[in-house]
Amino acid sequence: MNTAPAMSLKPRTYTGVLVVLGVAHLLNDLMQSLIPAIYPIIQRSYGLDFWQIGMITLTFQIAGSLLQPLVGFYTDRRPAPYSPVMGMMFTLSGLLGLAFATSYEAILFAVALIGIGSSIFHPEATRMARYAAGGRQGLAQGIFQVGGQAGGALGPVFAALIIVPLGQPSLAWFTAAALAAMLLLTWIGRQQAAISRHFSELRASLAGQHADLPRHGTATIAIGLTVLTLLMFSKNAYAESFRSFYTFYLIERFGLSIPQSQMMLFIFLISAAAGALIGGIVGDRIGRYRIIWISVLGPLPLTLLLPYADLFWTGVLTIAINLVMASAFASILIYAMELLPNRIGLIGGLFYGLNFGLGGIAAAILGGLADSYGIETVYRICSFLPLAGLLAWFLPRLDTDRYRPAG
Repeated sequence: MNTAPAMSLKPRTYTGVLVVLGVAHLLNDLMQSLIPAIYPIIQRSYGLDFWQIGMITLTFQIAGSLLQPLVGFYTDRRPAPYSPVMGMMFTLSGLLGLAFATSYEAILFAVALIGIGSSIFHPEATRMARYAAGGRQGLAQGIFQVGGQAGGALGPVFAALIIVPLGQPSLAWFTAAALAAMLLLTWIGRQQAAISRHFSELRASLAGQHADLPRHGTATIAIGLTVLTLLMFSKNAYAESFRSFYTFYLIERFGLSIPQSQMMLFIFLISAAAGALIGGIVGDRIGRYRIIWISVLGPLPLTLLLPYADLFWTGVLTIAINLVMASAFASILIYAMELLPNRIGLIGGLFYGLNFGLGGIAAAILGGLADSYGIETVYRICSFLPLAGLLAWFLPRLDTDRYRPAG
């Protein structure tokens, strides 16, 4: 007699919605990744130095970071399932602007529009993934992020195959990706009402069963978010040295052509997609805390070897480094959500915004260092960044494993 009510309370994982969200994230991050992918092209066309290249990244990522927490804070109070569609409109406009830009200032304006589009997309999309996950949060964030990472990896491939031979105006072709993403996100928006209703009913029923659900104090939340922010900065600074400058490093050190260097960048970035999915799945099994430790300190021996490796081992090491480093983002995001379980949009906006903002700051700093000391010196300096992973020692331990089915 009690079987039906028990089944009605079982968390449901909306796998189809998660896959479509992952595809939409792929398209969003594909368009974003075209920006660093065309750096070697616009550097030659406009005579830019590394500092100016870093400022393009900074402009894009600051525009993508400042709005995200605000959007997340607003949608926590008033969910806006169709807001990601509006974000894609900004991205489409930015792509067109970048395709036909004729000055450095126009490039900065165009990448800012793409950044604003991303800032609107991520908070609500993160909430959708959270609600659609049921009790499989790591899997859900892994699928969502593997889409984004795969999209980011495809940018250099399209740059090598299309943009390098056809030139900057060919960027306009990629507005088709924005239109496709708008259609997918419109469908997801229609599903969101039912998913949110199921999530709310489940949370209400479990509130009665789990009256002892832990409530974290202000100090625990502050310490946890501060440590996570510092870990994100160290990871993003190292990753940004690849996203913005890896092609220049390969061209300068090994004499590769632009298409060859773009394909190497693709290999590096696609390994992040695999790492994000693996980290999300394993995190569901062994816990977020362990995955974060493995991810932040595990790459250190490899990063220290990288600046001294030949071309073959450079490729091998960069894949291994990114596999391990990317594995923690799902766990970091879920850990933050467990600190503030009623502020999903804010957490999504804050941490995706941190990805943009901290990465942009790192790009500007690294660009200045590359101009002053050379690109190879930058990679020697960055090789020590994983040491910041020792800060994970200060992460509060959260006893939330037994509540994961609540989503």
